[in-house]
Amino acid sequence: MIDVDANFDELDGKIVREYLGDARLSCREVAKRIGTSTATVLSRLRRLEREGIIKGYAVMLDYEKLGYSITAITEVSVSRGRLIEMEKEIARLSNTLAVYDVTGDIDAIIVSKFKNMDELSTFTKKLLALPYVERTNTHIVLTSVKEDFRLMP
Repeated sequence: MIDVDANFDELDGKIVREYLGDARLSCREVAKRIGTSTATVLSRLRRLEREGIIKGYAVMLDYEKLGYSITAITEVSVSRGRLIEMEKEIARLSNTLAVYDVTGDIDAIIVSKFKNMDELSTFTKKLLALPYVERTNTHIVLTSVKEDFRLMP
């Protein structure tokens, strides 16, 4: 395995920042913007993909415009050492955006989106029906001040 920190330099950062801003850019356009050759951008992209730094390219959606007006953050407590198994199961549920192992009094946090309270209710009941899920505590987001998982290196 290659040491990512040693191989991720300032030029890689410039390339990644351009694609985080717009994943549709051509290598030629990125090269022009950052002042390097198209071949350099292409070879760097291929290396970043091969090393797993770039996992894929995605579209950023406005979920509210698609009707997903409810964002929920759910705390989950799991029993009998089955945390990883339960997290994988929760990650497969369609409304789930993120699943995190956490420290503290709870075992995991789930971030999810819903079109209405009925969907949230169904989701919560599915969680509680999973074996080894002891309890959940759901928080409804009132206002999203920032929701952008793109960290600019």
